[in-house]
Amino acid sequence: MYVKAIAQASILAAALISSAAQADGIRSYRNVALSADGERIAAIETPGSAEGRRSHATIVVRDAGKGQILWSSDPCSSCSYDRPSWSPDGRAVAFIGRDSKAGSAMLYVAEQGKARQVATVKGVASTARWSPDGKTLALLATPGARKETGATAAGARLIGEIGSEEDAQRIASVPAQGGELKLLSPDDTFVYEYDWTPDGKGFVATSAKGNGDNNWWVAKLTYVDAATGALRVIASPGTQLNMPRVSPDGQTVAFIGGLMSDFGVIGGDIYTVPLAGGEPKNITPGFKGTFNGLAWKRKSLMGTALMGDQQTVLAIDAQSGRTEKLWSAAVSSSGSDGRMSFNADGSMAAGTVEDFEHAQHIVAGRLPQLAQVTHDNDGAAPQVSVRNIAWTNEGFNVQGWLLGPQKTEAGKRYPMIVRVHGGPASAAAPRYIDADGSGDSMVKALIDKGYFVFLPNPRGSFGQGQEFARANRRDFGGGDLRDIQTGIDAVLKTVPVDGERLGVMGHSYGGFMTMWTVTHSNRFKAAVAGAGIANWISYYGQNGIDQWMIPFFGASAYDDPAIYRKLSPIESIKNAKTPTLVYVGERDVECPPAQSMEFWHGLRAMGVPSSLVIYEDEGHSIRKPEHERDLRQRTLAWFDKYLSK
Repeated sequence: MYVKAIAQASILAAALISSAAQADGIRSYRNVALSADGERIAAIETPGSAEGRRSHATIVVRDAGKGQILWSSDPCSSCSYDRPSWSPDGRAVAFIGRDSKAGSAMLYVAEQGKARQVATVKGVASTARWSPDGKTLALLATPGARKETGATAAGARLIGEIGSEEDAQRIASVPAQGGELKLLSPDDTFVYEYDWTPDGKGFVATSAKGNGDNNWWVAKLTYVDAATGALRVIASPGTQLNMPRVSPDGQTVAFIGGLMSDFGVIGGDIYTVPLAGGEPKNITPGFKGTFNGLAWKRKSLMGTALMGDQQTVLAIDAQSGRTEKLWSAAVSSSGSDGRMSFNADGSMAAGTVEDFEHAQHIVAGRLPQLAQVTHDNDGAAPQVSVRNIAWTNEGFNVQGWLLGPQKTEAGKRYPMIVRVHGGPASAAAPRYIDADGSGDSMVKALIDKGYFVFLPNPRGSFGQGQEFARANRRDFGGGDLRDIQTGIDAVLKTVPVDGERLGVMGHSYGGFMTMWTVTHSNRFKAAVAGAGIANWISYYGQNGIDQWMIPFFGASAYDDPAIYRKLSPIESIKNAKTPTLVYVGERDVECPPAQSMEFWHGLRAMGVPSSLVIYEDEGHSIRKPEHERDLRQRTLAWFDKYLSK
């Protein structure tokens, strides 16, 4: 009945959206949210675009069974949209539009394509959520924000009295029909995530006092009263934590806890703790994978986890921690509950999936059967060859991905680039390589030039359990580099790669690993180090997120300087011989330019061919299209210079 009620104008608009997407290129789907009854899907969808041009996204609602577009909403042509959230009755969708030029964010509610503005924040806002009774909307608001939220965004300029003013992201609420926005959580506390309690009287949250970029690593599990904004601590875990969720009876909080190096890159075990407060209990100790999504549906927990090369959906018994695998595939996936979105009772799921050879599409259905329901990208053909490389080293099972040309010439041996992922608590995962390179332009450009690209997941990565993820604590560049080296040996036995023409590259922790590698090995003939760390001692005092280091090093640089020096590439700079291109963003909070400058200076002093590029106004990620193109061209030229015959 709902579908039949859709106006012909909405159906025509949907057809125009679909045809435009097919004409322009790959369509992307983000923040998929499944309605409580499992009948509809909301997502942020973006038509394909020519390289270097950012398309405008739209909120799109589809039938979950066939993927037919029911209606779409785009109330702000100058806005980027944040994750959509279904009302409890499944009729309306709330979302936030951010106008970065105007410096404001608007909360919208849309129903059958008609959107109304509910509230405005002069600053930054995200994460709209409905109260259980559907009468109130909550969101995270940062009034008067000095920068975009998150440590990867470009940092505020360091002028004036440093640290005297800090952005505070706060829980705010507003009547769903519109009205005055009420800031709830304390103004000296940064709230990272939150969720309503089932009675609608409060929220569970992860929060910390002080600088929001820095203090997520020491965030506590807290409760915020919806009427007064009063905050109390539920627990102070000894791990980083994500995705707090309250049981339907309101008695227990579940969350993902583990050793994590970046906010938003979720990985760990499942913990539970009484909402009233107490000591968290790990209910999945020894789990051979990494949980990255969590939802409490009726009486059971639903989760997603990376297990080796497989993204999985699992049901989890909240008492015993017993898991039941319901679905798995060698893909990357995403949804509102982590890597999938679940309906009210957890019997159905929806999410976006993709792999190296198949473009992004939405799957949905009753578990364990998930079917493809969007077909905008069906014409996108595979662009690369893919091999799943598995090997063992020093008692660990290790995995990685090898990408290369679809066809190779008989008797020819090819150069290879090893790209080390960031983190270190992360993993290289399948991501579609588009014909125009928009999916991963650097990898596509390298393969088009005749390179193989190896993406290893050494110890310290997600996917093999917490023992594996913790195995490089106080050993950065040690066991993980040995894992990578043995992984290269496994590759050389598999494909026609020339072992004398190897390059290495990486960004963030991958940039550190590149710096470490060229000061501890002469196996590679060229290197590209992005946003790396040369000197852990000086870095400790320069970066804006020093709290992340203590879980990995065991103490501060002031309490245990020896381990920081031992793991610093600059300490071994006299061993460097590999030509190295170094780059970084001018306003990088996580890995300040001074680190790249220090390493480049050391390379020059040793007479090693090197180049340093600092990209204006960029943060930890290089985002501007013109800078992305420049970096890609420089990287290709660097490897071609030193790896060509």
